[in-house]
Amino acid sequence: MSKNSEVSSSAVFGYKQEGSIITCAYRDSSIISGHLIGLVENDGSINMRYHQINANGELMTGICNSTPEIMSNGKIRLHEKWQWTSGDLSKGTSVLEEI
Repeated sequence: MSKNSEVSSSAVFGYKQEGSIITCAYRDSSIISGHLIGLVENDGSINMRYHQINANGELMTGICNSTPEIMSNGKIRLHEKWQWTSGDLSKGTSVLEEI
């Protein structure tokens, strides 16, 4: 996880998919409330937008492109490249794994 990420490694993301639409709610000790919405592209990648309120009470927004990988145990790992669209506009990467 990139240093400029606000989400900790203990965050739990609750993804839902209906057709090509993905939604998610998330939170952890540094995020009071976070949501994302995205579209699954023809190649299986996911184009997302997110917004969250952090522990400092700041509203933060960003974009994310995610590439799914099916692991040997059948669960999904997401390789993410993201960028803040608020704050310092910095970029980062994350890897999320299904539990």
